Amino acid sequence: MKHLTVLILAAGNASRMGTSKQLLPFKNTTLLEHAVKNAQATKARKVYCVLGAHSKEIKDRVKTGEVTFIENRYWQEGLSASIVAGITYIQSVENVPDAVLIMLADQPFVDSNYMDSLIEAYHENQDSIIASAYDEKNGVPAIFSKRHFESLLKLKGDKGAKQLLNSEGVDVISIAPKRRNTLLDIDTPDDYNTLLDN
Repeated sequence: MKHLTVLILAAGNASRMGTSKQLLPFKNTTLLEHAVKNAQATKARKVYCVLGAHSKEIKDRVKTGEVTFIENRYWQEGLSASIVAGITYIQSVENVPDAVLIMLADQPFVDSNYMDSLIEAYHENQDSIIASAYDEKNGVPAIFSKRHFESLLKLKGDKGAKQLLNSEGVDVISIAPKRRNTLLDIDTPDDYNTLLDN
């Protein structure tokens, strides 16, 4: 079995939400803790989480056990900077994983079952990137083997991994979730209110 870890991106300041999105209450916990617990329930061996804005407050309030926090000092440069910070740190650990599953902290319907379906697809197709299907585009959660780490380290801007996942000549397998709302992300107060109403 290949050694796979999860990297949660949670460094943004949630300007459209107007408050620290990571700490919004959800299911007797917070959005970030919910994401961490789902990641911990997968077949991955370890969970990392990239923080930036409000990092001290978040670390003080998030109590989820086995998660390693990574500081992104350049979080204002966008999502790509968090991927670079995460992959740089992961490459520095003693036992570098064979692959990393990158996910966002603000997709509360991405559960361990869906992530495990991506992990199973990776084990069957280890040379390919495994991505989530968003209509006609690919996005995260997505799994990148370590042969793609150098490409991830070159990402810039706020598009994150999308530019790599939708590039011509890159071998990507897209997995469509069974439920339509699985990939829904929470960006605005309206999104959050809709989440609470469901």
